[in-house]
Amino acid sequence: MRIGVSGSMHYTEQLMDTCASLKKLGHDSFMTALAAPFVGKSDSEKEKIKIDQKNNQDAIREFWDLMQGADAILVLNLERKSIPNYIGGNAFLEIGFAHILKQKIFLFNPIPDIDFYKTEIEAMNPVIIHGNFNLIK
Repeated sequence: MRIGVSGSMHYTEQLMDTCASLKKLGHDSFMTALAAPFVGKSDSEKEKIKIDQKNNQDAIREFWDLMQGADAILVLNLERKSIPNYIGGNAFLEIGFAHILKQKIFLFNPIPDIDFYKTEIEAMNPVIIHGNFNLIK
C-alpha cells in the first residue's frame, strides 16, 4: 500500500522512523522532503522553518502533490502543546486531502478532543491503529 505519513514537524524523527517501519512491513511509505531541515533542531528553530516553508516553499501544496496516487495517509498524532493525540492545522488539511481523494485514513492514536474539528475528523471515518502498524490494511 502506498501511504503518506503526516504529523507535526516537531516530531520529524518519529515521522521518519514511522516511514521506515512501514517500509519494513512492505508498504511504499513516503513523507515530505521538506522534513529534512527539521532533524536535530530545537522547537523554536522548527517553528521558524515551518513558517518559512509555508510562506516561501508552498509546503501545503507540496504534500497535496505527493498524495496523488497514494492509497492512504497515516497521521502520527502524538501529544503536543499539552494536547493528547494532537492534530495540527496542516495534518488536518492532509486528512481532508486523503478524504477528498478517497484514500484510507489511519490515525496512530485516537482522535484528539479538539472542539474545533473533532466531529469533522470523525466524519471522515479514520481507522485508529493504536500504534499497531499491522492494523494498516
